[in-house]
Amino acid sequence: MYDVATRMHALDLLSNGRSLNSVSKETGISRAAIRAWKSRLEPLPRLLPHALPCAAPTDKASYAYLLGLYLGDGCISPHPRGGQYLRIACADAWPGLIELCRAAIKAVRLDDKVYLLQKQGCVAVTSYGRHWTCMFPQHGPGKKHERRIVLEAWQQEIVDAHPWEFLRGLIHSDGCRVTNWTVRNGKRYEYPRYFFTNKSNDIRRLCTDTLAKVGVEWTILARGSDPLNVSVARKRSVALMDAYIGPKY
Repeated sequence: MYDVATRMHALDLLSNGRSLNSVSKETGISRAAIRAWKSRLEPLPRLLPHALPCAAPTDKASYAYLLGLYLGDGCISPHPRGGQYLRIACADAWPGLIELCRAAIKAVRLDDKVYLLQKQGCVAVTSYGRHWTCMFPQHGPGKKHERRIVLEAWQQEIVDAHPWEFLRGLIHSDGCRVTNWTVRNGKRYEYPRYFFTNKSNDIRRLCTDTLAKVGVEWTILARGSDPLNVSVARKRSVALMDAYIGPKY
């Protein structure tokens, strides 16, 4: 049995011009099932934009952290027999991050198993379940920076309630804490700084909007002509980031 959100997702893909075969391959749902849903006399009830997902997060603070990780380094792929795999890529250099990611998935979905898949230079923290696409409705074809990324109302409520957890996930995925230096009057001065780098304008905006809500001052630094880097360098703001996030480990 498939939940309403999964069925509506498949039908929405069809309505956008996708073929039955391609939708079946992406979702892992048989063509016969999708064809049957399409030919129903009574349409399936649609989910309201503010509705909760088919399986609400067990631990909302952990979900806020996992959402940040997913937006940075996560993806969802279909299983041939139904359900989906959630994968979060974590660099081998940060074993603490790998464990934090695994713990967050377990806290969000108590019944879903989590395992580690070693790849070159990184570990894919992976979990199989039947609700990942409705837990992360930002999933879709193509790269995240090539499509619109907007939080659902219920996701924004969680981020508003747990902004630092969300920011920690973003920084742990596509951010870092570095030590910059400069020379003044012949003396070398060092100072810490946080960066968040992402090609998606929408994801960077989610980061900066949340930083502003918690009182962190930020600026945008361009890489070449592209404004890809969110920088936090002011002493008070760095102190806030250190108190709630800190360097990866």
